[in-house]
Amino acid sequence: MNNNNALLIIDMQQEDGFVLEHFDSTVNNIAALLDTARQQRVPVIYTRHINQADGSDMPRGEPRAADGGPSSYRAGTRQVEILERLAPRADELIVDKGRYSAFHRTDLDARLKALRVETLIVSGVLTDVCVLSSVLDAFALGYHVRLVSDACTTTTLAGHYSSLLIMANWVYALEILTCAQCLHALCDRAYVSLAPQQPDQFAHQPHELENTIARLHSHLVRTQE
Repeated sequence: MNNNNALLIIDMQQEDGFVLEHFDSTVNNIAALLDTARQQRVPVIYTRHINQADGSDMPRGEPRAADGGPSSYRAGTRQVEILERLAPRADELIVDKGRYSAFHRTDLDARLKALRVETLIVSGVLTDVCVLSSVLDAFALGYHVRLVSDACTTTTLAGHYSSLLIMANWVYALEILTCAQCLHALCDRAYVSLAPQQPDQFAHQPHELENTIARLHSHLVRTQE
């Protein structure tokens, strides 16, 4: 088993409360990562965002339904289950969480250390919420992170790329790469990625945001050549 890497699939659940950009292609890319990780015997770990049905574990301000329970990701409903296309096998770990980060009040870090994982391959949703917070915590805990840019998504492309820019600016133990290049990496083949070389490498002022996103996107497209 390749214990240096683990594939983390964040919150790819039935919950459909948000319309997500390029969701079908994101699912396809995660499925490709999943198939290759299994072939290469790389550990696969899923997270599920779940709130208790009575709302007792919800953070302040979290949206609630009329009965006071969570308006989404409610325990005991079909919506919290993993998408059938990406269904976990019996021997694959599922980590349930009640907050954005996969590490907050979970045993994920202990599980990864038990597997001697050093590099965490990150995919899933939402780029600007659970993916972002999980990557920041993984960095703080000492992991090398490979973030698969087209195996993540959120409600807007602006939110997606803005989050990639934040991580590229400040997560020093980070590689951002496409699914195609990550598949090369999983198979120990030559690959290319965007690895931050300095703090605030993609610094920009508000009026420059669109051009900076285009610069990041252009770099990621070039990595597919």
